[in-house]
Amino acid sequence: MSLSQLIAFKPIAAIATTPNACQQLQPLCQTGDVTLYVPPALGDIPHTEIYSESLREFLAEQWSSHRAIIFCLALGAVVRLISPLLQHKSSDPAVIVVDETGQFVISVCSGHIGGADQLAQLVARQLGATPILTGSANADQLPGIDILGVPFGWKRGTGDWTGVSAAIARQQTVEVLQSAGSTLWQQHLPENHPFNFTSVAAPQAKIWIGPKQQQFSTEISTDRLPQVQWHPRVLWVGVGCERNTPKALIERAILEVLQAHQLAEEAVAGIATLDLKADESGLVALCQERNWPLRTFGAEVLGRVTVPTPSEVVRQEVGTPSVAEAAALQAAGVQELLVSKQIYRFPQLQPSEAERIGQAVTVAIAQAEREYTGRDGQLLLVGTGPGQLNQMTPAAQTAVTQADVVIGYSLYLDLIRPLLRPGQIVESYPITQERQRAERAIFLAEWGLTVAVVSSGDCGIYGMAGLVFEELRARGWQGKTPAVQVFPGISALQAAASRVGAPLMHDFCAISLSDLLTPWEVIEKRLKAAAMADFVCALYNPRSRTRTEQLYHARAIFLQFRSPQTPVALVRSAYREDEQITLTTLEKLTEVDVDMLTTVLIGNESTTFHQNWMITPRGYLGFT
Repeated sequence: MSLSQLIAFKPIAAIATTPNACQQLQPLCQTGDVTLYVPPALGDIPHTEIYSESLREFLAEQWSSHRAIIFCLALGAVVRLISPLLQHKSSDPAVIVVDETGQFVISVCSGHIGGADQLAQLVARQLGATPILTGSANADQLPGIDILGVPFGWKRGTGDWTGVSAAIARQQTVEVLQSAGSTLWQQHLPENHPFNFTSVAAPQAKIWIGPKQQQFSTEISTDRLPQVQWHPRVLWVGVGCERNTPKALIERAILEVLQAHQLAEEAVAGIATLDLKADESGLVALCQERNWPLRTFGAEVLGRVTVPTPSEVVRQEVGTPSVAEAAALQAAGVQELLVSKQIYRFPQLQPSEAERIGQAVTVAIAQAEREYTGRDGQLLLVGTGPGQLNQMTPAAQTAVTQADVVIGYSLYLDLIRPLLRPGQIVESYPITQERQRAERAIFLAEWGLTVAVVSSGDCGIYGMAGLVFEELRARGWQGKTPAVQVFPGISALQAAASRVGAPLMHDFCAISLSDLLTPWEVIEKRLKAAAMADFVCALYNPRSRTRTEQLYHARAIFLQFRSPQTPVALVRSAYREDEQITLTTLEKLTEVDVDMLTTVLIGNESTTFHQNWMITPRGYLGFT
């Protein structure tokens, strides 16, 4: 399990009290993502830390400093241990339990906000176990309403979150009023979801999504409509200020503008200003404290932005007729302001202070069409293997479960559907739209989402990995953002070989017969070289509806250098329900029906059949 897959949960503590429990949890600790704690009675076990006090005391010390705790302990014992420590689901760490047989991983508390449900799924994939999620949202295949906006960087506002969640669980009508932010989540809901995106007469609950600070009672009462609000970070605040203006004054000016226009602080994406203010201590401190990005622009850039209230005085001072308004518009990428500039002049300070402390702050606000996520995107390039989940590596399974978005060919997505979780964005593309898949994945990752791009077999062998890297290179990718990880899978040639014996025991090569991207003259040259060199050869894409002659040509080339009796295996859909295996010879190769799902294995001069198994000797017994 890699760092990127668990980084949202770190620091993570795992607790085992028996040798068997320790053995079950140790695979999670191999990369250093998880610290495994054991009692002194277990002795000195590699890659573990010993706690000397009682487990109850130790847990009380670790509770507030860890974002997740993994137990391999009886569920009842865990409940008794953590019950005195529970405060609120918004602050408690994620708690999961692995049973001592390693069969189940149970999400115990902080399932949504704390991420215990997702952590349970990730750990289960790593251990080959079954995740147990008891929340109603999981049963209905719905995203948890209290984590709905997390992938997009939205901020939770006020509201009766328990009441709205209960209404969703009861399948009552929930009105959704979304004025900003991504609607991708709407497009990937199950058919029988309870959300209504148009105004309804009598909803049982209401969800507001936008930059406005909605005014409603936050008291929980049976006679009040439960409501909640999410705030996408779409507001770019342009700021102009005198040199050495204190942080407190800048912050006060911004908050007063937001409050005056009923805008939520949580909806602020960041601060924008003139590049001369990049080192303004008050601005820098405020952005660091609030975790707001500070975007700065040169005077020549801001000077080209059309604003409602330009100032000649400002132009003469800093080289642009507008700072706050122009910077807000430039950062948001729009042409109209949500709030025109507001000038705040604070009470006169003492003369000695007035000489060194600025007192005027100008604020303007623009609303971007797309929210700022505040996240570093990732591209997870995943090989799913031949099709069965038990043929897919735990790391690859975990990558799919972890991703915000999963992109691939519809057939491959169907094969891994059990790995998908509620709330994920799943986008399928036809088999001919590989480039569109890569472009879409990169776009979403550059925005800040974690995107899994799935390929059958190994993603780096005739899969999507190469195309994604090519697209990144064409865009001038610097190798870091978005981050990329490659998760290999069992390739088609490996899967096919395993179904017929050991045909790849000696030197081999793979050649695709598809000339859609490679000229046939090049393919022909490679076929001839492989045939002459006596490589065992795996042929991919042997035939399609429009390409029917390539396999005949390939056979003819091999017959120039190989015996007609050379063993050949044809494996279609290895490890899938409709798997078909045919053992034949080079001479009779074209008598068998093949398609794009078939892998053809042509033996070398020493390959033989024995009891319906295909064997290529390596030379261990003195012959090749």
